[in-house]
Amino acid sequence: MEEYSKEEDKEKKKRFNSKEAGIYIPEEMKEKFKELKNNLEKFKGDILKKFDKYILSIALMPYPKIPDEDFGEKKEEVKEQKPAEKNKKEIGILILVDDSDSKKMSKYELKDKLSAIIEKSAKEVDKNFVTETLLLSEIKENCFDSKYAVLETIALSAIFYDPKDVLAALKISEIHKKMTLKKFEKYIVSYVAAGSLFRGEKSHDIDVYLVVDDTDVKKMTRAELKDKLRAIIIGLGFEASKITGIKKAFHIQVYILTDFWDNLKDASPVIFTLLRDGIPLYDRGVFMPWKLLLQMGRIKPSPEAIDMHMDIAEKLIQRARAKLLSVVGEDFYYATLNPAQAALMLYGIPPPTHKETIKLLNDIFVKKEKLLEKKYVDILDRTFKYFKDIEHGDIKDISGKDVDKLLTDVDAYIKRMNKLFKEIETQSEKKRIVDFHDSCTAVAMDIMEINGVKGDVEKGFGELVKKGKVPEKFLKILKEVTKAKKDYETGKMSKQEAEKTRREANFFLRAMIEMVQRKKNVDMDRSRLRVSYGDKKLGELVILGEKVFVVKDIVSKDKEILSGVLLKNGCIGELKKSDLKEMEEALVKSDQFKKISLNENTFSDLKKIFGDNVEVLI
Repeated sequence: MEEYSKEEDKEKKKRFNSKEAGIYIPEEMKEKFKELKNNLEKFKGDILKKFDKYILSIALMPYPKIPDEDFGEKKEEVKEQKPAEKNKKEIGILILVDDSDSKKMSKYELKDKLSAIIEKSAKEVDKNFVTETLLLSEIKENCFDSKYAVLETIALSAIFYDPKDVLAALKISEIHKKMTLKKFEKYIVSYVAAGSLFRGEKSHDIDVYLVVDDTDVKKMTRAELKDKLRAIIIGLGFEASKITGIKKAFHIQVYILTDFWDNLKDASPVIFTLLRDGIPLYDRGVFMPWKLLLQMGRIKPSPEAIDMHMDIAEKLIQRARAKLLSVVGEDFYYATLNPAQAALMLYGIPPPTHKETIKLLNDIFVKKEKLLEKKYVDILDRTFKYFKDIEHGDIKDISGKDVDKLLTDVDAYIKRMNKLFKEIETQSEKKRIVDFHDSCTAVAMDIMEINGVKGDVEKGFGELVKKGKVPEKFLKILKEVTKAKKDYETGKMSKQEAEKTRREANFFLRAMIEMVQRKKNVDMDRSRLRVSYGDKKLGELVILGEKVFVVKDIVSKDKEILSGVLLKNGCIGELKKSDLKEMEEALVKSDQFKKISLNENTFSDLKKIFGDNVEVLI
């Protein structure tokens, strides 16, 4: 095994100057990269200063020059010669020029002039810079002639200036095209770029269209082919976005050939626009012939297509009228109805019907509470009549003037209803404070009564606290609720304080009601006697004051219940047939729960009711 000295080991570690295993960039290489970057920035600054109006993009190419492209065997020969012809020291730079506004000179004159100046500027910065000046129109012409070497070069280039994202659009489209053709070359007949990016204009997205040949489909329907390929092709689009790192939205539209042809015959504006403005990044002799035929005026809409477009126009205007009626008939009406129903619900009334809403709004808020002006009820009534007249077909058209008037009225109505909501909330809040106070006082008196305390509520409740019957915190809450009522009546209470009072009052009520119920349940248990008799049957005796209820079999679904009177000597008087409802009502109303004490007379009567083998359960 090879051994290293300490010095050699340090040197070895220096070579791997990345935390990731095995990445080593020598210091002199770092300096060269830094120098290259500075030179590129200087070159970019120079040419933008001179030709900012024309320069669309600048990119580093994978080789000094874009390969010449020819047909047949020569094309393959050129590709084979590329590596041998490349000078390793030369750095290829692509400059894309916008020639769409060139009027004073021809495109070729513009290119020659710019190329010479740009090449001179490049050499002044770095003698190894080799520039390739390319007109935007040249890319289009190459695509029209099925020459795609320039697109392949752009796909491999490193873009460092591209404010309108023209090269970015071409790069991601070319990479996606390659991925798609590799997977589905048999089916793809055309891959077309469209949209403002390919006109040298700034845009927010990238649009491409694919035409898929479905004329030879046998194993699936055309629709299935379209859906299947479309899903995969769009998925490849996401992959292309990840590979290139281009964040701009990439929109892919897939047509099957038969649909494309049908749309062309029907004079679809989308298809005509695509043929007129689209640039084929790949074409198997389908797109370009149609494009040229359109330019020659040989593709003309059929009489049927013209009639169809006229029919569409009529239908669209009818639909516009119907939408206008829908706005008045539904949108305006529900925009007025819903706030009215909400106001009534806030006031404490369950959601009323449409007709009832108008009457209740007038009766409660206009006449009774005097919180709303009559004219706003009239607006609701008017929109309701429009709604019904349109629904019944009495109104079939409406003018823009009528719509404007309704819009103004409804807008004013909604603003006024928002104000009404605040006024109702203020009233409701006051009522809630009063209700909480009255409820807390009532339940406090119940607690005092079951504990045998009388007199002033606060003093009586204070006595219960002293005796340990009620925790002191509940006396404090009772005092705060009483104070809150006074503060609210004098306008000294804030909304936050009112909310705090509501929370504390609810807590007080829950706790005190539970205490009353628990006390009643304990007392009731003292008045309940359970017995066993017969074949393990269970019976029950409930004494409420002088009233007695006898349940013969408490487990049975059809309980036999009898009622009578408990005599002073402990005997049970004559029993009559009763029911569960009568017993439950007596339990709710009764506040007299007596502890059962058995004597010989009571036990003798129990034997008469349940039999000799009756046993009292403790």
